[in-house]
Amino acid sequence: MTVPLRAGPALVADQSPSLGEELRTVGMVWERELIRFERTRTRILSSFIQPILFLFVLGYGMSTLTPTVNGFDFKKFVFPGIVAMTVVTTAIFSAISIVWDREFGFLREMLVAPVSRGALVVGKCLGGATIATVQGTIMLALAPLIGVRLTLPLVFAVIGCELLMALTLTAFGVAVASRIQRMEGFQVVMQLLLFPMLFLSGALFPLSGLPTWLTVITRVNPLTYAVDPLRHVIQDAQNLTPQAAARFPVGVSLFGTTLPIGAELGIVSALAVVFLALALTGFRRTG
Repeated sequence: MTVPLRAGPALVADQSPSLGEELRTVGMVWERELIRFERTRTRILSSFIQPILFLFVLGYGMSTLTPTVNGFDFKKFVFPGIVAMTVVTTAIFSAISIVWDREFGFLREMLVAPVSRGALVVGKCLGGATIATVQGTIMLALAPLIGVRLTLPLVFAVIGCELLMALTLTAFGVAVASRIQRMEGFQVVMQLLLFPMLFLSGALFPLSGLPTWLTVITRVNPLTYAVDPLRHVIQDAQNLTPQAAARFPVGVSLFGTTLPIGAELGIVSALAVVFLALALTGFRRTG
């Protein structure tokens, strides 16, 4: 005599990862980005060449045309912009790993893993931001060579500005990379976006006294609000005379009002959230 088997309730395992698993995923992706960067020695060296050339070649060249005011010259003015250039370049191009992983099939393996895509995005952004912040901080070693005075509080303030800037620009790079299929396309798009953003951010020239059309472009440029706080904290520690401060001004005027540094950092923070959301949307559409 056979006994009929009763169908029990179906057991469905909860496939959503826990917070601990999400954090481990973020940590693993972050660590992978650091290991990959550490193994590419040529990338580390090349990321310093362009900023150093700008600092010493452009800095010394323009110093002959721009008068020194009470010991403060163009090299010291452009130094924060060069630090920002290092951070921005490293942050944006760290996203190239996404296109590389897509071409070699590793990205698909990551996307089918039982982890949320948000954790992958956050891990990549944190990894790229960490690398860019370290690169920018290393550039501070050049400060004594051009007479820029550094203090411990100044270094910590610079690192904070660098980290926020790096996170925002890494998220921007990830948002772009998640929508591009080929590495060549990513490099072309980034070159078209990166250099106009850098040159129109006030990294290499003061933002005051510009023509109206150029003023509008610099205010639309999101990088403007990331570069100015960095210049603010460095120049404020140099004990500038009123004449030097007037010759090499800081601050971004918007609708006739000079934005305080807190407002600029708030704008950059809001942009970081927007770019992270765009990056996450791009990852969700990636198959």
